[in-house]
Amino acid sequence: MFKDLIRRIAAELKGRGIPYMIIGGQAVLHHGEPRLTKDIDITLGAGIERLPEIKDIITVLGFSVDAAADDAFVKDTMVLPAADKKTGIRVDFVFSFSAFEREAIERSDVVDYDGVPVRFASLEDLVIHKMVAGRPRDIEDVRSILLKNPGYDRDFIRGWLSDFDRAIAGGSVAEFDELVHEIARESARRPAKPGGTAKELKPARRRRSGS
Repeated sequence: MFKDLIRRIAAELKGRGIPYMIIGGQAVLHHGEPRLTKDIDITLGAGIERLPEIKDIITVLGFSVDAAADDAFVKDTMVLPAADKKTGIRVDFVFSFSAFEREAIERSDVVDYDGVPVRFASLEDLVIHKMVAGRPRDIEDVRSILLKNPGYDRDFIRGWLSDFDRAIAGGSVAEFDELVHEIARESARRPAKPGGTAKELKPARRRRSGS
């Protein structure tokens, strides 16, 4: 059910030339951690100026838009919430506005869904996204993902988290480091070494102010 829906969404976005990546619970599943999820979260490599195109895609796919999601709501939240009329599965289209999101889409993993390429956030970018969000469910997802994938690129994650911490006066680097060491103690493993084995990741870079 989810796979067919994701395949259809991916085909429409690709056909319109709209970059994207799947995040949230579906991305957690992609990286090997069983996760109960009732929705699909998609980050678009597009700003709010492409809202009319996304609305058209929603119509073509047979989705309905949340009644409260008028244009003002979408511009304020950068999210267009929709749902598949047949299954009731919620699909959130998230418009991107940062350098991190645009670059993360370029780094995303591509998986073949019956002939349709589907893009999922890379492990490292998913961890960054969830550490910045910082909700208990997000932190638990990060713990599970890292336990199952010890070869991740710790240095890359810390580089971007440092950028976000400076931009929003956060403490995600310290929280991430503590989580890594907790995992190491629990699993009797040493923390992942800087550099890891993540494929095709650009070196950690400084995030531009205001991006």
